Formats: sequence, structure tokens, C-alpha cells
Amino acid sequence: MLYDCLIHYCFVRLCFSILFRCFHASPELLARRKNEEPLGLKRKPKSGKFVKRPQNTQPPVEAPYVPPKLRRTIKSLPDKTVDIFDGMTIVELAKHSGVIISTVQDILVNAGEKVDSEYDTLGIDIAELVAMEVGVNVRRLQSNEGAEVLSRPPVVTVMGHVDHGKTSLLDALRQTSVAAKEAGGITQHLGAFVVGMPSGASITFLDTPGHAAFSAMRARGAAVTDIVVLVVAADDGVMPQTLEAMSHAKAAGVPIVVAINKCDKPAANPERIRVQLASEGLLLEDMGGDVQVVEVSAVTKLGLDKLEEALLLQAEMMDLKARIDGSAQAYVVEARLDRGKGPLATAIVKAGTLVCGQHVVVGAEWGRIRAIRDMVGQLADRAGPAMPVEIEGLKGLPMAGDDIIVVASEERARMLSAGRKRKLEKDRLRKMDEENRLRKTDEKGTSDEEDEEKETERVEMTVIVKADVQGTVQAVTDALKSLDSPQVFVNVVHVGLGPISQSDLDLAQACGACIVGFNVRSPPSSISMAATQASVKIKLHRVIYHLLEDMGNMIVEKAPGTFETQVAGEAQVLNIFEIKGRSKAKGNDVKIAGCRVMDGRVTKSSTMRLLRSGEVVFEGSCMSLKREQQDVETVERGIECGLVIRDCFDFRIGDIIQCLERVNRKPKFVSSESGAVRIEC
Repeated sequence: MLYDCLIHYCFVRLCFSILFRCFHASPELLARRKNEEPLGLKRKPKSGKFVKRPQNTQPPVEAPYVPPKLRRTIKSLPDKTVDIFDGMTIVELAKHSGVIISTVQDILVNAGEKVDSEYDTLGIDIAELVAMEVGVNVRRLQSNEGAEVLSRPPVVTVMGHVDHGKTSLLDALRQTSVAAKEAGGITQHLGAFVVGMPSGASITFLDTPGHAAFSAMRARGAAVTDIVVLVVAADDGVMPQTLEAMSHAKAAGVPIVVAINKCDKPAANPERIRVQLASEGLLLEDMGGDVQVVEVSAVTKLGLDKLEEALLLQAEMMDLKARIDGSAQAYVVEARLDRGKGPLATAIVKAGTLVCGQHVVVGAEWGRIRAIRDMVGQLADRAGPAMPVEIEGLKGLPMAGDDIIVVASEERARMLSAGRKRKLEKDRLRKMDEENRLRKTDEKGTSDEEDEEKETERVEMTVIVKADVQGTVQAVTDALKSLDSPQVFVNVVHVGLGPISQSDLDLAQACGACIVGFNVRSPPSSISMAATQASVKIKLHRVIYHLLEDMGNMIVEKAPGTFETQVAGEAQVLNIFEIKGRSKAKGNDVKIAGCRVMDGRVTKSSTMRLLRSGEVVFEGSCMSLKREQQDVETVERGIECGLVIRDCFDFRIGDIIQCLERVNRKPKFVSSESGAVRIEC
């Protein structure tokens, strides 16, 4: 009995406790407890291949996709240029480059450099390596602290229009005859040499071509020079390349000395030249400006002493100085490939001393200087500021306009060259992507029909260019690309230096290209015969005029042209003849227009247009053309004929019948006096 009462008491208390909790619990707590698992041992999930997955009965929530945050990658910043110098810290380099410090430290560790602190100093070569890996352009700043700075000779660039006597003037100064050796009598290379003046001073001269195709050479000459001598012919006047030379000099911030040449000729008019230069914004000394003007003659050597005084005075006013100790800085003027010596670079030392045996990096190429030669060809152990030299020992051919820097070791030279090559390749790919993007944007702006018409009308002309020096091959390539027209696209697939080889012939045969050789020797007979069998054209020229003219004619021949409807002749209706009463089997009634050809000729195969009071009445094909009851194909001017137009019965005396012909109009090759060429469609 007592046991039953105890059980009953416990049961009642348990029920009361449950009811109490239910009344005092919140709805959130009850909802959470429903999802809680019961106390006790948890059941292990089934393991095996076939496992029943729990079904989600709730509908999916529609929310916008948020991409995950990616780690910051190094992007190429081609428009950003960073100034680097020897001794800059990691913090400064990271701040200037726009990246975090850890990124710079990771690049340094990968390059094999030891990193202790973010305030460690870096060499200028390592700083350039890091900047190239980041993807920015660099500008190397050299310090002259503690260096021996002395006066140096001026670097003078002679510029002007073609055939105004630039090379002849230099020949008169140095008493040589370089102009007579140039093909066609015009300068087609950029030459550098030192001239000892009668006063004992020396001046480094740069001779630039005046042809329109060599604009890049003139720009390079203005970039490395101290003074520009602007040569203008007294009997010709200011020409397009004269104005271009002025713009190059102003862009480089270089003072100008005007030399009015050919003053010995009867048609010379120096005053007219002064007025023309002043009208172009050049402030001459005679008119209150600061630009010196000297009247000279390369033939009679008139005024050469005054030109020397003007150049030395301008150099003295500029107070030209440069450091002579420490690592050299040089500028590549020209580069060529010699069969026995390999890649050769003509350079002008800007500062420091270039010593034979040093490791150098030239653009994206590197090497150890094996020999230094002056412009006469004599070997030298070293080269000082403002001295033009030819260096030998590079592993590859540099580009004209590259800077030459001296590095400490071969390993550093290899690393710097490899980094620059990677940077150039990235920039090239980025440029190709931008061009493709712009082309696609232009295609979207036009209709599909216009695109199809352009594709069918424009053909491609593939060209391989071989030349003697790097600057010339660039000039020829740019000139050929300027011959692009809406009908012909000039595609230069390969450029190189030296004579035409078998590999060039194989490439031309593979892509259907034409080989253009400029200032290179004729290929061997085996290559010429192979080219003839493979139908590969080889064009060899020594004068830029002839090369552009020949290639322009080839482009005109290959262009598909545009078909136009032209009036081949006109005839006036003098009388009308009508043939009636014919049966249906033989055809309907026919009206014949008796005409006289007033202009041109009338052809039976052409389309006829009937005009009345200047308005088009009818247009159709010619069914019959007779002269004195004989069928003819053509009737010339002044001859009478009978003419029948299909489905035309409304002839009147005095009407004009025009003979229409579709002709294929080819583009024209146009060459101006300045040497600039273009294709007119």
C-alpha cells in the first residue's frame, strides 16, 4: 500500500513539473527544443555507397551571387612610371609602385636577395627587377655626388629636309666625301663622328636622314643631342621635314642653330628663309629672338667658321658637363649585325666611362664588352662622355634608342635582361589585346553588310623586311605600314638584319609573302632559283624612294579596286523608226532610235540610259546596234547608227542616250616632294 502511494506521488509530481514548464516556456524556446535531439546515445550516420540524403523541403532563397574575395594579383600598369635610384628602401619602392610591402619582399626573396627589414636599401638594378615584376615602367636616376664632373664636347645633330645639303655640310666640316658614297645621293643611315675644329675644340656630330620615312631616326637624334643644327636650303625654303625637325627639337627641349645652306647659288634668297622660319614660330636673333642664324655654303665653304663659332658659343652658354668616373650611361644610336663580329651597337656615352670587359645590359639584351672601336675603326680601351663608339660582344641585337647600363656581374646582367624581356612580352600582348578590343568595338558599330563588304574588298599583302641596320629596318617597316589602304592591308610578318637567307625564303613560301631587301647584298644564285621556282618575289633596293615606289605599284596591282558606273558615250536621237505588223511568233512591235554618237563611243554590251530634259526616263540593255544595216559591237564618235533598247518604246527626237559601263577603278600611288607616300583609293 505504501509502495503504491509512493508511485502515485511521484507520477503526480512529474506531471505537475511538465505542465509548469509548458506554461512558462517562450515560443522560441519551445521551437528550439523541438529540434533538439533526445538525450541518450546518438545514432551513427549510415556509411556506405547508398546513403539516403535528407530532402530539403524549403524553397531556395534567391540572393545575388557575391564572388569570393581573391588575393590581389600583380597587374601591369603600363602608363605608370616609377623613378628608381641607387639606395632606395623597400618602403619607398613599394610606395612608389603602388603595392604592399610584403609583395616587394616576396619578389626579393624569389630573386635570391636577403631581406631583413622593410628599411633595407636596394641597388638600382634590383629595384628595376622588382618594378618590372610589379608591372610598372622605370626611369633610372643617377646621382653625381662624389663624382668628378668636367666639361665635355657638345653633341650636335644636323637635321632638315631631304637634299638640303646636310651631309655635304658635314663633309665640308670634316673634309670627307660621305655624301658621294650614299646610294642615290641621300643619307639613309644615322651616322655619328667627332670633328676636330680649326680652333682646337672637338664637336660630336650626328647626321640624320631627311627623307620622310626616317622620322624615328630624327626623333632619336633629337633625344640624345645637345644642339640641333637646322639646315635649310636658300634656294628651296622651309619644307615638311624642316618643320618636323623643329617639332622634334622643341619636344626634346634642345636649342636650335639655323644654317642657311646653298647661299652660293644664284636663286638663293636667305631673307625669304628668315621670314618663313619666323612665321613658323622660330625666334631668330635678327628679329629679336635667341636663335642664331648662319649663312653657309658646303661647296665654297662659305661661313663654316661662323657656324663653328655659333656652335661653340651655344655650348659655352649651356655649360655642358658630365661625370667621367663611375659606371657609364650610353645611348644606342644604331645597331647592325656583322657576319664575323656578331651584333654591333653604335652608341654615344652620356656620362661615366665605358671600359672594355664590363658587363652591360642594352635594352632587353646583355653581354660583355669584347671590343670598343671609335668611328674610324680603331680599337680603344675606354670611351668618355660625348664620344661615339661601336661596342662588340652583345648576345643579341638591341633596338636603336635603347639605353646602355653597366652592371656588376654576369648573373645580374642575365636577370635584368630576362626581366626586361618578360616585361616587353607582357606589353606586346597587352597592346595586341587592346587593338583587338578596339577592332571589335568598331565592328559592333557598323552593320553586318558593311563588315562583309569590307572583308571581301580588302586583301592582305604579306611582307618580309631585311635591311642592313636596326634603324633602317624600323624605318622601312613603318614606311610600308603607312601604305595601308581600305583595299590592301600590309602585314609585315618578319623583320631582320643581314642578307636574305633560306629561312626567309621558307617563311615567305609558307605564308605567301614578298621579301624586301634594303641595302643588303644580292642573295646567292641557289636562293634566287629557289625563289623563282616557289614564285616568291624578292625586291632589292638601295634607295628608299625606289623601294616605296616599287612596293606602292605592287599594292596598286594587288588591290581589287572599286567598280563604278561611268558614261562611256552619248548619242542623240535624230529620228524614230517603227516596225509593225509582225506576228506574235516573231515578236512584238519594235521601235528603232536613229542616233548620232556625240561623245565617246556606244557599245552593244553596255547598259543604255534614256535622258529627256536631263531626267532619266528609262534604263535597260541594248538589244540591237546597227550601222548601215549591219550589226556592229561599237560605234565611235560622229557616226550614225540605229539602236534598240529592250522594252523601251517611248523615244522622242532630241533625247539623249547614254552608254554606261562598269569599270574597275584601281587606287593610285601618290608621292609628294618631301618623300611622303600614300595610297589614294
